[in-house]
Amino acid sequence: MRKYTAIFRMRYLNVIQYRAAALGGAATQFAWGSMEILAFLAFYRANPSNFPMEFSEVSSYIWLQQAFLALFMMWFWEADIVKNITDGGVAYEMVRPVDLYNRWFFTITANRLARATLRCIPILLVGFILPSPIGLSLPPSLPQFGLFLVSTALALSVVAAFAMLVYISMFYTLSAMGTRMVAAILSDFLAGAIIPLPFFPENIRRVVEFLPFASMQNMPLRIYSGNVSGSDAIRGIALQLFWLITLVFIGKISIKRALRKVIVQGG
Repeated sequence: MRKYTAIFRMRYLNVIQYRAAALGGAATQFAWGSMEILAFLAFYRANPSNFPMEFSEVSSYIWLQQAFLALFMMWFWEADIVKNITDGGVAYEMVRPVDLYNRWFFTITANRLARATLRCIPILLVGFILPSPIGLSLPPSLPQFGLFLVSTALALSVVAAFAMLVYISMFYTLSAMGTRMVAAILSDFLAGAIIPLPFFPENIRRVVEFLPFASMQNMPLRIYSGNVSGSDAIRGIALQLFWLITLVFIGKISIKRALRKVIVQGG
């Protein structure tokens, strides 16, 4: 385990050096989050009733979504991993005395966590400064915040496990672009990145909430805002743990089969 911890630490320290890029990304995310909140505000003012979330919950959801976008966004892919698969560099990875799945998994989580660390602070500060109800509110209670932290860690792990399945699928395709685009669009929509899941039609929402995508950003953001609490939050975290174990299990079996059949040409 120590070697994977070292991999995580090295990748984290390497990525966290790019402060200027992070500030530029934070400014973009702040602008996008502001537009989203104003759009929802227009809908709430036009029809103040019959909404599945309080407007303050929506505001907290969006600010946290933007602050921790790097943790959850599925349209961000590890260029090094994609390059290793497509140009044959994976041959060098296979001779190293580490498990390839674990190495890539820890690399993904370290990169995402480093990017989120740099971007979240200015967005959270501005979000807390803004007045209610458009600003970022504190969680309803300290235990609720604790559940949020646990759910966030599991959500990041589920995102990494799902991303691993996408990378493994690239061993069987001539071009990685199509797989990445389909995975990004599908997962972002079903994870609540575009519209929070409570706004989905009831029949569709009941199905979507049991899919692995709902165990990504949907659960921690709704727990923090107070939209999901108590036993519902515990069940949501249990579902996240289930999908994490399931996706990792499928990923480990899949990568073993892919590596047994991989062919690298060149010299």
